[in-house]
Amino acid sequence: MQSTFTVTGMTCQHCVASVTEEVSELPGVTAVAVDLDSGRVDVTSDAPLDPGAVAAAVAEAGYELAS
Repeated sequence: MQSTFTVTGMTCQHCVASVTEEVSELPGVTAVAVDLDSGRVDVTSDAPLDPGAVAAAVAEAGYELAS
């Protein structure tokens, strides 16, 4: 399954790495692709993801999902 989210506040490759690392640790996630310019985060997973869990992982990295 693929889910797409938009993350606000990312400004550099370190931001991308932080978000990728935190979201990758969610159960069932098999791939994470982050586009810095658009803030788009594509997450591939074995099962549907809980948006709250994704938001918490993004927050742990120091950013937030766009509403």
